Amino acid sequence: MKFLSIAAVPALLTSPALGEDNISIETLLKGGWQIAGYASANQPAVESAMILLRHQHETYLMQCRASYDVTRSPSINVHCYKLR
Repeated sequence: MKFLSIAAVPALLTSPALGEDNISIETLLKGGWQIAGYASANQPAVESAMILLRHQHETYLMQCRASYDVTRSPSINVHCYKLR
């Protein structure tokens, strides 16, 4: 299994969030959220990462899935949501 390169992470962090209820990873980081965990995977033509974020003043965690798929347009997709 190949892993998402660290060099690709900045592009995923700054990609715009999709959907009205979704928030970008960049916005979370600027709001004081910190990366608590990270896992990545590489499949043919698709690289993805799961990023777990925590905030010292919140009782829940946020999880974001970021992927880069060369076969889709737009190629970058980010989805963040609360873990309860």
